[in-house]
Amino acid sequence: MSILRSDQPKPPTLRSASPALCIVAQGAKWASFGGARLEYRAGQALVVGVQTPSRGQVFEASPDKPCLVLLLQLDLSMIRAVANDMPTAPVPSGDASCGVFVANFDGPLMDCALRIVHLLDTPDAAAVLQPMIMREIGYWLLAGTNGPKVAKLASIQSPSHKLARAVDNMRANYAQPMRVEDLARIAQLSESAFHRQFKALTGLPPLQYQKQLRLLEARRLLLSQSMSVQAAAFEVGYESPSQFSREYARMFGAPPKRQLAHLKTIGEAA
Repeated sequence: MSILRSDQPKPPTLRSASPALCIVAQGAKWASFGGARLEYRAGQALVVGVQTPSRGQVFEASPDKPCLVLLLQLDLSMIRAVANDMPTAPVPSGDASCGVFVANFDGPLMDCALRIVHLLDTPDAAAVLQPMIMREIGYWLLAGTNGPKVAKLASIQSPSHKLARAVDNMRANYAQPMRVEDLARIAQLSESAFHRQFKALTGLPPLQYQKQLRLLEARRLLLSQSMSVQAAAFEVGYESPSQFSREYARMFGAPPKRQLAHLKTIGEAA
């Protein structure tokens, strides 16, 4: 669990999203996944059911009314267990929607979120009670209007789901050369069906997904491990440092050397 506060709008940032609930108590944010941009405000939550690169920004915040966000990790195996315990579980949605959507977070859902926040005052109780409250959140998500979408996400992210196995393979081997036909074979789908279902789930075509994973990991290596640009490029699977620098600049707005120099200048000034 994390509580995020922003006193002013921030520049867009790129990150790798994981299954989570991003609940806005005040202010507003947007997040984009591939070509889809989703806005969510106070009383709403971004429900993320897939690991995928995303770009996001706080766009409504001020010192008087800061943007306040509660970020909760979402355990999809827990969602499946709750669904199995329900007398009448929702039928997973059959549409080809992305694995991310915005939901109203009010009524019993907001009550659960507030109880989790109050547990910050009692860490010993939190260790026992928070998992129970998260199960309750899972129930209300499944029982609500977005229940079919939540059930679909839990189903797709099951270890037994063939598309999930292909996505996991891609994430584990993103630095290696990759062919869509091999991934489609893992998912036991035709290439066209795999491409369509993968993009519907993550918001990105398979090769673009791989590229963004590589560049996000390269940025982490550059910033947290002080790795050279050339070493980072080779580490994430690029054979050409010049191609790496071009694609890095397109994704992050500046070549890696210039961005690192800028960050170093900021650090020295601080």
